[in-house]
Formats: sequence, C-alpha cells, structure tokens
Amino acid sequence: MKGKYKAAIALVLLVILLPLTLLLTLAQWMPTLAGLWLPAGTRIAMEESPRFSRHALKIPDLRYLVADCQLASLQNAELTHPSRWQLHIGALDINTACLNKLPQSETVSDAPRTLAEWQAMLPYSWLTVERFTVSPWKTWAGKLSASLTPDEQQLTYSGERIDLSARLRGQALTISRMALRLVDGQPPFTLGGEFTLPDVPDSVPVNGHMESTLTLSQQPGVVDVDVDWRDNEGQLVVMARDQGDPLLDLPWQLTPDQLTISDGRWSWPYQGFPLSGRVGLKVENWQQGLEKAQFSGRLNVLTQGDAGKGNAVLTIGPGRLGIDNNDMPLQLTGEAKQGDLVFYAVLPAHLSGSADDPHLAFTPGALLRSRGRVIDSLNIDEVRWPLAGVKLTQHGIDGRLQAILRAHENAMGDFRLHLDGQAQDFLPDNGLWRWRYWGEGNFTPMNARWDVAGRGEWNNNTITLNDLSTGFDQLQYGAMHMATPRLVLDAPVKWVRDAANPQFTGALTLDAGQTRFSAGSVLPPSTLTFSVAGDDPTMFQFKGALQADTIGPVQVNGRWDGERLRGQAWWPRQALSVFQPLIPPDWKMKLLDGALYAQVAFSAAADQGFEAGGHGVLKSGSVWTPDNQIRGVDFVLPFRYREGGWQLGTRRPVSLRIGEITNQVTAKNITADLQGAWPWSEENPLILSDVSVDVLGGKVTMQQLRMPQHDPALLRLKHISASELISAVNPKQFALSGPFDGALPLWLDNPQWIIKDGWLHNPGPMTLRIDKDTADAVVKDNMAAGAAINWLRYMEISRSWTKINLDNLGLLTLQATLRGTSFVDGKSSTVNLNYTHEENVFTLWRSLRFGDNLQSWLEQHAALPQARCAKGEECEDKK
Repeated sequence: MKGKYKAAIALVLLVILLPLTLLLTLAQWMPTLAGLWLPAGTRIAMEESPRFSRHALKIPDLRYLVADCQLASLQNAELTHPSRWQLHIGALDINTACLNKLPQSETVSDAPRTLAEWQAMLPYSWLTVERFTVSPWKTWAGKLSASLTPDEQQLTYSGERIDLSARLRGQALTISRMALRLVDGQPPFTLGGEFTLPDVPDSVPVNGHMESTLTLSQQPGVVDVDVDWRDNEGQLVVMARDQGDPLLDLPWQLTPDQLTISDGRWSWPYQGFPLSGRVGLKVENWQQGLEKAQFSGRLNVLTQGDAGKGNAVLTIGPGRLGIDNNDMPLQLTGEAKQGDLVFYAVLPAHLSGSADDPHLAFTPGALLRSRGRVIDSLNIDEVRWPLAGVKLTQHGIDGRLQAILRAHENAMGDFRLHLDGQAQDFLPDNGLWRWRYWGEGNFTPMNARWDVAGRGEWNNNTITLNDLSTGFDQLQYGAMHMATPRLVLDAPVKWVRDAANPQFTGALTLDAGQTRFSAGSVLPPSTLTFSVAGDDPTMFQFKGALQADTIGPVQVNGRWDGERLRGQAWWPRQALSVFQPLIPPDWKMKLLDGALYAQVAFSAAADQGFEAGGHGVLKSGSVWTPDNQIRGVDFVLPFRYREGGWQLGTRRPVSLRIGEITNQVTAKNITADLQGAWPWSEENPLILSDVSVDVLGGKVTMQQLRMPQHDPALLRLKHISASELISAVNPKQFALSGPFDGALPLWLDNPQWIIKDGWLHNPGPMTLRIDKDTADAVVKDNMAAGAAINWLRYMEISRSWTKINLDNLGLLTLQATLRGTSFVDGKSSTVNLNYTHEENVFTLWRSLRFGDNLQSWLEQHAALPQARCAKGEECEDKK
C-alpha cells in the first residue's frame, strides 16, 4: 500500500507543479514553441513572462524579430473577456525597414484567401492600441480602436496629424471621415466616401466614390476633390470653388498589370502667371509593390505672355520610384513665356536616392536660357545657366554654378556679365558657395567703357565680397571729362545673416584721375574713401572722406534704411587759394587770400529724388585779375535743393559783402542780398535786395529787384562825382566836375527796354571845360560852330537835366538840357544848351578795356633783381 500512496502523491504533485512550472517559465519556452509555426529566420522574444490574473492575461513586452531587425514591438498588452474578447495594448511599433528581410515562402493552399473567409474567422472582439507607430512615419502616430465581428468591422484612428473613422460590411467600405493635417497652422485635408472592395483583398477597390476638401494658404483657397470609379475605370476631378473649369481632371484605367492615366488635363490660373497643360502616366507591375513598379509619363506646360505662347514638356522615365531606391530619368524640354520674357530649357536629369534622401543630378547638355525684357528699357539679349553636373539634394546644391548675361539698355548702353562658382551642399544660409564674377560694357550717356571683376562666397549665414574692382576708362558729359574712375575694396564687404546678431561691414575707395572742363578748369585727381556698418545691405550707416589734392578732405556720413539715403557732408575751413586749379587759365584770375567752409545735409529716395540743404561761407576773399583787384569778399550761401530747383536763402538771405573792387573806378562797401527760388515763378519769386556800392565819390543803391519782374528796379545814384567819372573814362576832349544824382529804372525781362525814362541832374554847381586843342580845331574847321564852342571852353553849370533810355539792342539815347554861365576872355554870358546823343553802349563797353594789362602783370609778377658782383668789380643786375 505504501508504494501505491507514494505513486498517487507523486502524480498529484506532477499535475499541480507542471502547469505552474510551465507558466513561470513561459518567457523561455514559448518563443521556441512559436518558432515552429513562424517563417524561417523570424522569432519572438520576451523580456518578462506573461502573467495571469483572475480575469486577464498580461503580456509586459513582446518583440517580433527578422534576423536581427525588430519588425514589431508590443508593450503592456492585456487580454480580457468581459462580454467578448478585448485586447488592450499600451504601445505597438512597426518598423517597415524589416519587411524586406522577411523570407519568401510558398502559399499554403488551405489558407484563407477571400475577404469573406478572413471576416468569418474574426472573433467578437475589441482592439485598442494607445499608441500605434509605424516607422519611418512616426509623425503620423496615434490611437487605434477597432470593434470586430464577422459581420461588421469598425475602425477609428486619432493622432496629431490624422483622424479616421471607417466601417466595413462585407465588401462595402465606408469612410465617414478622414482628416489629414499636412501643414502646420493650416486647416486639415478632409475626405470621405464609399468603396467596394474586391472579393480577394489583394487589389484596390473595384468600385467607389470619394469626396474631399482641401484648404490652401494661397489661391484658390478651398478646392473640392471628387474621385469616382467603377469596374477599374475612373476619374479624379479637382475643382476650385471660384472657377468653372477643373484644376485637375485625370481619367484612369487599372488592370492587374498596369495603371494608366491618359489624356489628363490641368490648369493653374493664379499668381498672375496662368499655366495649363495635359498629363499622361503609366505604372507597370504596380501590384508587385512600389520597388518593382515601373513609371513612365509625360507632362506638358502651356504658358502665355506678351511674347506669345510657350510649351514645355516634362518626360518621366521609364524608371523606378521607391522608398529606399529611386532610379528615374527625367527631361524638361521646351519654352515658357511670362510677360516679355522667354525661357528655353533642355534639362536632362536623373533622380536617385531614397524617399528620405532624394538626389536630382543634371546630366550633360542641361542648359536653361532666357531672353526678353525685364523692364521697359532693359532688354535681355540672352542669359544662360549651364547646369550639367549640378546636383540637388535635401542638403542643398552641389556642383558648378554658372551664368552668362548679355543685355542692353536703349539709353545707357550694352553689357556682358559672367558668374562662375562652386557650391557644396548649398542652401541659403547653409553650406558653401564660392564664386567669381567679371564683365564689361558701354556707358553711352558719358561715352565710356566700364569693367568689373571680383570674388566672393556664401558660407552658411555669412556672405563675403572678398575682391572688387570696377571702373570706367573715362566719364565725359557736356563740358566735363573725368579720367579713369575706379572703385576697389579696402576691406571685405561682409554680411552676417544672423537673426540674433546681424552684421554688415566693409570699406571701399573710389579713385579718379583729373577732371577737366572745357573752359580749362581742372579738378586734381580725387579719392573718396568710405566704410559701411549696419545690420544688412538695407540698413547700414556709412562714413568717409573726399579729397582732391589740396582740396578737402570733405567729411561725409549718413545711413541707408532700404528706401532712403540720408547723410551730411562737412567741408572744413581751408584757404581759398587751393581752388586755383578750378579757375580757367583764360580768366587770368588769381585767388589770393580768404577761407571757405561749408556744410550740407542730403537725402535721396526713389519717390522723392535727390534733396539737399545747407550753407557755404567765404570769408575775407581776395582775387586779382588783369583788370580788377577784389578784396574783402564775404559771401554766405544758405540753400536748399529739391525736385530740380534751388531755394536760395532759407532762414536768411544769401549775403554778399565786398570791401573793395579796384579798376579804372574803385568801388567800395558793396552789399547785396538774394532770396527766393531758381528757377523762379510767380508763387516763389527770386528777390535781389539792399544793393549798395560806394563809387565815384557817391553811392549807387537799389532797394529791390524781383524776378519775374512786374515793375522796374530803381537804381539810384547819389552825389556821383563827375570829375571822378571823367577821370575813369579819361577823354582828352573835355573835363567835367561837380556832383550829380539820378534814377535809372532797370528792366531785365522787358521785351524792349533795359532802362526806360531814367534821369540825371546836378544838385550843386558843375563845371565844364573843353580842351583848347579840340576847341581850336573846331573853330578852324567851322567858323559857325566855332563861335558856339568858344562859349563852352569854360562853363559853370547851374542846372542840368538828362533823360536816359537804353533798349535791348544796346542803343543809348541821351537828351540833355544845360543852363549855366560861360566865361571867355574875361567876359561872362548865360548859356542854354540842348544836347541829344545816341551810341551803342555794347560796342562802347567792348572798346573801353580800361587799365594797363602790362602794368597789372608787372605788379603781380615783377621782383627786384638780385645784384651779383665780384669783389672789386662793377656789379651787374641779373634776374
């Protein structure tokens, strides 16, 4: 009996302990057991053993591996059965990269094939996956919920970028809502529809209808998408709600071997550049997967501009598109027209790489050209972009970048520019692009040829211009001729495109040879140096200096804000004599003493043009000419320049003060003020006022001259000495002494008169003497006239009145009435004389070249000779 009890006890313990042992070691033996039914090369792995509770089976983790690649990972799964089976999974990750490593296996003949057979196998169950992720599309992760029965299957999926709600009854699939958030901050793309799935679920639905709405950030805003097909033929139509014609119309056919889109149409009537065309596409072996499918097609683009119609064709394939490997030849050929521009393209290329890292390489013969008109006056004769060898990747552009431009402007001239550089994974503010450029052209307005050359680079967020040299062989305009102006870099121009700390710096020098003027003036070789500092080329400050030999330096500074150039210039105080080269030699004028300084503020913009304002000051100026000596010149010029006009005298008038002008007549204390507009107008006249000069022992004044002139400007003469006037004219025939006054109404824009109804008279006694030889000659030649002349040999004038008129042709008319007493041979007699005289003063003035030019030259240049003699010898002066 003992043996039987022991055997029974052992059997009971085996029955109890064996299941417990198997349960506790589930993580060790279950993967091995499952491997008997899994495909070869695949296995299941667990870190922790599943746990049974009273109502649930909990699986902490489970991994499905293909070789060393983890195809699926399951975490925190729980299986219960409240009223039907319920599987709740915390996280399920699928790695699609492992699918290609699955071994090929023969199809089991007794496996379910039809959709109905698969549905019949489904238990009544619920499935929930809190986070379902498919790599590499992790941004589309979300929560998956499914309710499964043999008769109906319902599915919902919700994530940050997708929402889906669908139901399947037999072969009828209904998608009540699908929302795809393709662009951040934009409304989602939504669709819905009804479809009939094939009996064997290895193909696309055989029938269906789908409607969707897509919201775009640009035109046309909202578009409706409608897809309808039956018996593997259908049509895709995309309509904008504000257009009658579809944006896209694609009829398609589907067979087990091929997807064909034939005679498709598309249009894009937006952004001011309407496009349209047709499209055809063929996909062969589509059921064998994307990697084995072969694509080929053709897309044409029709454009229309002022230059006419254009047609370009994009040829695709035949080639392959895939997630891991693309092998697709492409070629764009034809022309496109926009406005007055025409683009010509022959662009063969090859697409390779993966979907995550595509590569587009342009092959030999790739060339893009253009010609036409950019603006009304600039004509592009040809611009060429050779693209052979250039590669485009997600990292940027790689290869040699070139451009050749030939253009002309009707008024400015023609030019030719070249750009040649090398790019390495370049995108704006990322990667490296080094370039050099050169060119030449004609600048017709100034009869000049110009050239330019330089080097630079764009390295990540920094653009640097390392070398620049540009200039003209000459600049010739009107009376001005400037020799060889050239602009070069003193320091590289650098632009750091950093949002937090942007910088823009550089230094340049503009050198020019002599500037000559037709009258003989010469500006010595000049140099302008300036530097820039700021945030970017649209926001910087500048400062510099301009100097031409001893003239200057003129200090300049200011700023540019992208729309307006503002600045100031200071001309330091310097001697007037430094401007001697600007005086034409024919003037025979020598600048002596005096100093000049000035200050100007300026502004320039496209909408306003150039504006400037400031003042210039000349102090104690002195000038010497063969005919004149001018001393003590003080000149203040406040001005403003705007829209081609000058405002002379702003807060105060233009002021001219001259101490003395020495000629045949010495003039002193000359004053004049000027204020108003040039050119003048009725609304803004030009007014010369407070004119005064001490001359010939008296004073000449003019209170005001207004332009445009409505009234004459009254030139007043007070106590002018007749003897000083006669001494200046120096006639040999007579002499006159005593003061006279007068008033001369002056016209500057009268159609006939310069002086009209002017007058002179003597406020005190005057004396007239006729030269004895002159009087004797008259008496000898004409006895009758001689009797009258005798009475005028010496005459004291008590009263005189002279009327003066001067016309625009220079004809001077004098009508004089004299009354006085004549003294001849101790006898006195009262004389009344009426005198009329006409003479052209323009001819007279040209003939009165008063003064001794030789004497003036000697006064300026003569020097006492230095005596040189040997000891004991007679000295000889030598110059």
